[in-house]
Amino acid sequence: MESVQLSLIFAKKPETWKVDLLVNELAELGFTSFDEENALQINAYIPKNEFEEKKVADFLKDYDLGVEMNVEINYIEEQNWNKLWEEKYFKPLVIENLVMVRAPFHTDFQKCRYQIIIEPNMAFGTGNHETTSLMIAQMLKMNMKGKSILDMGSGTGILAILASKLGATHISAIDIDHWAFDAIFENVKINKAKNINAILGDASSLGSETYNIIMANIQKNIIINDLPKYTSVLKPGGAVLLSGFYKNDLKDIKPIAKKLGLHFENFVEKNNWVVALFSHPEVE
Repeated sequence: MESVQLSLIFAKKPETWKVDLLVNELAELGFTSFDEENALQINAYIPKNEFEEKKVADFLKDYDLGVEMNVEINYIEEQNWNKLWEEKYFKPLVIENLVMVRAPFHTDFQKCRYQIIIEPNMAFGTGNHETTSLMIAQMLKMNMKGKSILDMGSGTGILAILASKLGATHISAIDIDHWAFDAIFENVKINKAKNINAILGDASSLGSETYNIIMANIQKNIIINDLPKYTSVLKPGGAVLLSGFYKNDLKDIKPIAKKLGLHFENFVEKNNWVVALFSHPEVE
């Protein structure tokens, strides 16, 4: 299957927060992966069969980044994706000096307590985006040993794999994207994380199984829409870890969480992206 590479080329470097907002809105149009060619170019990727050129063109036509922007569209074969990442984009990444995220082809990398091997493909999640690294940093502070974990919008499965390495006994990894679904199987096998159950779907796929910790690194609107469902499968005394949105979005998410009986614990910010932790009270 072919994929589409949308390249946005800037006359000068735009403000970081404006680029982050643009990327977030492109994700809402179906783009599943992003990379920076350099400070003046961002590439966005989407499966060819999901690409609506007119819809994207209309969206970008009057988009104001404060700088001149040119748009290029290229079609790339699926089998060339790994080579593209190997040559240009996916570099070994260390998070909190404890987690090493790398691809199978990397040979020069730092030794860390936790090593996660990700086969690069069109699925989101190599740890390079702020939201993924924020989630990982927060997970390292939590006790996951013996816990059941739900990873919504699991992408490549990076967070689910880390949860397994942190001692979780059972993990459900759910993503609506078929690229992600295929990626999870491959990455689970590479990392020998046998206690991860990959599911293709969205929050409607959740059944009667309950979880100690629920993680969702997804877009704000999806979190707002699906938070009631997440809460319905959260065990008493459990925790909800949310990311994929900006600091300013917390004002919209916190009231909804409060109505659902969740207590806001804290948040951590990085380049205006945040990870927020909520807890569920124990049953008296």
